[in-house]
Amino acid sequence: MSLVLDPAAQDLLFREARTANTFTDEPVTEEQVQAIYDLVKYGPTAFNQSPLRVILVRSDDARARLVTHMAEGNQAKTSTAPLVAILAADNEFHEELPALLPHFPQAKDAFFSERPVRESAASLNAALQAAYFIIGVRAAGLAAGPMTGFDAAGIEKEFLDGDHSLLMVVNIGKPGEDAWFPRLPRLAYDEAIKSV
Repeated sequence: MSLVLDPAAQDLLFREARTANTFTDEPVTEEQVQAIYDLVKYGPTAFNQSPLRVILVRSDDARARLVTHMAEGNQAKTSTAPLVAILAADNEFHEELPALLPHFPQAKDAFFSERPVRESAASLNAALQAAYFIIGVRAAGLAAGPMTGFDAAGIEKEFLDGDHSLLMVVNIGKPGEDAWFPRLPRLAYDEAIKSV
């Protein structure tokens, strides 16, 4: 059985998707980010939770502060990417549930009254949304460079509050010269998929 999505779109979103390590200086516009969000906000989550929060690092001052918390190998590309996004999980996402789940507003208190439960749910569902965000960046014709090489405590102290947990930092833009490392192998179908 073939996929419904046309092969060019499959390539754009998946087969040619790579972590960009260099970028051109072409800016990423507010309109592009809005279009990305307006697409990916529809990705499914449990209870229609929307815990992902995105902080766009646009000012030179904020960029300089962020770079100090990046691992050495990630500092140069974070310094030069046209746009950098900090992706975090909002651990108080449940406050939005009555509006996001109007047919079951009591879910806010019935399932998410305890902080550890919220943190677990926020982590999982924000990670789903982060994946959608990266695919959305690809759909906009841009490259994404998601990274976890950083001082998480430092970034959380600098940019977040106690109600938000850092997931990743993503460099965004048009790929530059020598943007890609060689393609690494993937697991074969029978290595990753099992039937029981």
